[in-house]
Amino acid sequence: MDGESRQPDRPAHPGIFPTGKRGESLHRPGQRSVDFPVSVVLPAGGTGERTGLQTPKQFCPVFGRPLISYTVQAFERVSWIKSIVVAVAKENMDLMKEIIQRFQHRKVRVVQGGSTRHRSICNGVLALGEQEEQEAAEGEPKVVIIHDAVRPFVEEDFLFKIAMAAKEQGAAGAIRPLVSTVIATTSEGFLDHSLERARYRASEMPQGFTYDVIRQAYQRCTESDFDFGTECLHLALQYCGTNAKLIEGPPTLWKVTYKRDLAAAESIIKESLCSSGCVITGGSAQAVTLADALQKSAGALDMELDVIPDLLGDHSRYLLKECNFIQVSVNPSGLLELESMLADVEATNRAPLHPLVIIWVCLSDPEELSVSGKTPEFAAIADAAAAAKLRNILLYGIQLYQSKDAERWERSVMRVTEITSALIRERSPALVGQLLQA
Repeated sequence: MDGESRQPDRPAHPGIFPTGKRGESLHRPGQRSVDFPVSVVLPAGGTGERTGLQTPKQFCPVFGRPLISYTVQAFERVSWIKSIVVAVAKENMDLMKEIIQRFQHRKVRVVQGGSTRHRSICNGVLALGEQEEQEAAEGEPKVVIIHDAVRPFVEEDFLFKIAMAAKEQGAAGAIRPLVSTVIATTSEGFLDHSLERARYRASEMPQGFTYDVIRQAYQRCTESDFDFGTECLHLALQYCGTNAKLIEGPPTLWKVTYKRDLAAAESIIKESLCSSGCVITGGSAQAVTLADALQKSAGALDMELDVIPDLLGDHSRYLLKECNFIQVSVNPSGLLELESMLADVEATNRAPLHPLVIIWVCLSDPEELSVSGKTPEFAAIADAAAAAKLRNILLYGIQLYQSKDAERWERSVMRVTEITSALIRERSPALVGQLLQA
């Protein structure tokens, strides 16, 4: 079994990127708690020859962000993962450090990779031990998870399974059913024999090991293993006698191998990020009524909206997710609520994986419409949007006037939903700072 085995032509959709389900926190206390140190090694020293691009695939941009940054962020969001070591080629170390700084990755350390995959992983594993000694921390990690830098859709639930199995068995790895039958050919290019597909599985990432097992495996393996080997689980078995627990993984474990896979990853990320949002009401009865109506009409557009009163307490978890926000306000306090929400987002001190969309829906009284047709909110939303854009936040406004006519009101709500969906999906720079009329 080989981690480099070919992936399906149509990558599976991971649902919501990068982990978790809509409306759930990214870390569920009591259900996914890990009481032992877990670290991660990401080998990222490859040249990406199969993509046909000059830039190694792990550094190729997806929505303006390097692919490896998505993978790192997927691990950083898991609260019980202690540290991440990224092993890159010497010539890319400065680039990786720049990525860490630009996108505010906090758990990451960069080390120089080796000339082969195993040498890079070995460098990362040894660096974990050195890091613990230097920091005089709790000691070496109990479990080390090894994952490919170009598999960005790893989910916390599966990482938990790998970490727990690795702790209990010494080693654990992801497997997937073979998509195609594997055949052997003769030196002349003819069929020699085929394997019974049902008996075999494709080896995938992530893989987990107790630190002692993976360190000893690399200390005992041969130069030939370093130069030509690809399977970490085999090293654990051959040199430590540790038989790995194999766990069937989700279809989302596919890796970016070819140029077309970059386009697939971008499509998946865009679709996931554009299909959900969080509506904040501020507790106002009128705002709650409008939010509930928006939530109901959003279903017709294949979009899910969570409705919450604020971003305090348990609801603050939404600030840690790649979430689009819709602030519903009722005059005259609307702008203050918007400013408060922007401050909450800024206080998280994180760089979004993509331009974060915030939509301010202002519910107004028709009598407040000025003679010119423009309200003070026009200038205010423009000023707020200019400042927010510097923090990679796209701020839009929608003004909705109340109506006692039920049919007209229903049409207006649907119009707000359509505009909201379009803004989130398209992220139009031209409409940033505009107060659109519904």
